Amino acid sequence: MTRQFFGTDGIRGTVGQAPITADFVLKLAHAVGRVLKRTEAKPTVLIGKDTRISGYMLESALESGFNSAGVDVVLLGPLPTPGVAYLTRAQRASLGVVISASHNPFEDNGIKFFSAQGTKLPDVWERDVEAVLQEAPVWVDSANLGKSRRLDDAAGRYIEFCKSTFANNLTLKGLRIVVDAANGAAYQIAPKVFHELGAEVIAIGCAPDGLNINKGVGATHPAALIEAVKAHRADLGVALDGDADRLQLVDAKGRLFNGDEVLYLMVDDRLRRGEAVPGVVGTLMTNMAVELALKARGVPLVRAKVGDRYVLEELEKNQWLLGGEGSGHLLALDKHTTGDGLISALQVLQTVVRSGQALADLLKYVVLFPQTLINIRLQPGQDWRASPQLAEETQAVEAELGQTGRVLIRASGTEPLVRVMVEARDPVQARACAQRIAQTISA
Repeated sequence: MTRQFFGTDGIRGTVGQAPITADFVLKLAHAVGRVLKRTEAKPTVLIGKDTRISGYMLESALESGFNSAGVDVVLLGPLPTPGVAYLTRAQRASLGVVISASHNPFEDNGIKFFSAQGTKLPDVWERDVEAVLQEAPVWVDSANLGKSRRLDDAAGRYIEFCKSTFANNLTLKGLRIVVDAANGAAYQIAPKVFHELGAEVIAIGCAPDGLNINKGVGATHPAALIEAVKAHRADLGVALDGDADRLQLVDAKGRLFNGDEVLYLMVDDRLRRGEAVPGVVGTLMTNMAVELALKARGVPLVRAKVGDRYVLEELEKNQWLLGGEGSGHLLALDKHTTGDGLISALQVLQTVVRSGQALADLLKYVVLFPQTLINIRLQPGQDWRASPQLAEETQAVEAELGQTGRVLIRASGTEPLVRVMVEARDPVQARACAQRIAQTISA
């Protein structure tokens, strides 16, 4: 059975259009509740959300759906996605539920789930839920309905958890940090975490109104952070996305550091402390400069498919700890079970404090290769993979680049597009090679 509703990260869409409607979400929660009750007589689920106005509606629908299946509900209020994952594990709950569309605009929303261990759930679980969705509901009788309560100190518990991942003998005193929470789930939490560890904090993107999440701020719009860091003469800037599982960093000069560079810094900190790093997981899009810099330090990089769940799968397969994407989804599995923007930021700040060096100095041997990305729209029925001209041109480009670049050609998962990416030390060469390959597809 193929999945009809679940995508790569839960169920997501435009609010008011299927499947992000109150009636469907109620049915979804009822179906999930029935699946939970196959292995547990009285399950308990935690529900957290970001700051979208639609979160109120979807929260109520989820609560009713779970209660109707005999499942107890604990409401967490606005809380980052990784915070829900942490509390699900800490509270010994059966399941964690997040109402969020991450970095999308406020018009969208979504539902995603975490296991009792605070991890993403497997495809087979999602297929089980979708199978139950096709069945008629089975309402429990009044005596067995689920109950609901609110965990009033959810934010405080998660703040303490984040702080616990920062070395006890270190402090952020003396650092001025701009914190941009994208008007999202971490709007109260993120400034407190850095402040309580000693930093002087300037908060932007921390005034949500239900409609402004990710609007011109946050990890997907770093220009606001760059401007604020310069205006306040800050030492660093930290930008999260709407559900705070994604991170971008900015230094005092306004230079932006992406997830690939942050991943290298996390490895660097551990190597400096004499810890073994047997390997790291990136994605097909991870910059080649990071791969070469890691290799020079004896750390292999394995590339997973694009998407943090695939990074996690590869980490678990290899029993490694560190991985991530250039978009800022980063994993440190000895710190948390899922990607966490705040915890990733704290890992980098540790190496800044310990070394006394600026981010740019720590990364002076990692000069990202320029990348050229071209999207080519396919004609109906076009089989680009079978093109001998494409194969021939790709081989010619790879031979020309040698060890100084690479080629990645992949289909879009959502549109009839082929994405051609060429990476090389020379930006002119990268652009020319990408155009040559693209022409063989569009010809």
